[in-house]
Amino acid sequence: MKKYLPYRAFILARKELFQYLTAPAFYGAAVFFLVFCSVWLFFFQQYFVADQATLRPYFSAFPLVFIMVIPVITMKSWAEERKTGTAEILLTMPFTEWDLVLGKFISALAVLSMMLVLTLPVPMTLMRLGNFDNGTVFCEYLGVFLLGASATALGLLLSSLSKNQAGSFLGSAVVLLAVMLVNQLTFTLNMPDALARLINFFSLAFHFESFSKGLIDSRDLAFFILSTCLFLFINTKVILFRKWR
Repeated sequence: MKKYLPYRAFILARKELFQYLTAPAFYGAAVFFLVFCSVWLFFFQQYFVADQATLRPYFSAFPLVFIMVIPVITMKSWAEERKTGTAEILLTMPFTEWDLVLGKFISALAVLSMMLVLTLPVPMTLMRLGNFDNGTVFCEYLGVFLLGASATALGLLLSSLSKNQAGSFLGSAVVLLAVMLVNQLTFTLNMPDALARLINFFSLAFHFESFSKGLIDSRDLAFFILSTCLFLFINTKVILFRKWR
């Protein structure tokens, strides 16, 4: 029985990260991510007209843009391995299922983190123009990171269930659209409170709202951590099933 060793996941993550940085799709996704967030803030939200020292309008774009960006990041991880047949080679190497899943997750999350770092010039520039709460901005970035981690783990799971990149992208985009925006149903439809709470529980964007207000709610923090671990755990079971099928 293969033994799980943490350093092996980082070895695989380094290889995956190199592949990301040499792929044109990464740079296209990064440009789209930065442009979308900036256009959302300055054009759709009319930030300077509002004349408020808050970055909530900026961070409200992240759940939306993640619907398109994260599928681009994760679509190749497992689907391409399966299509080219290299998944079978990986499974015969001295890696456990957790090594493989965590390696791909770490590399994909590192790519997403690079994109988040590239957004820093916008808030750093705007914070010179008003009296912003640094603690609130930190909470917003923490929430975005946790939201991205959970969505990335979900995207990797869906990639492992897909046969090709196109199917992985479309499947991930549809599922992320649902889990990001399902909470909007509770605002537009007159639902019983119990049903509304149930729907909101499964919405990633709903659990991000407290962070966007500068609050670290332990319930939302636990939700993101546990949902990320759950998606990764299911991913290992999918890989194990494929291995012994």
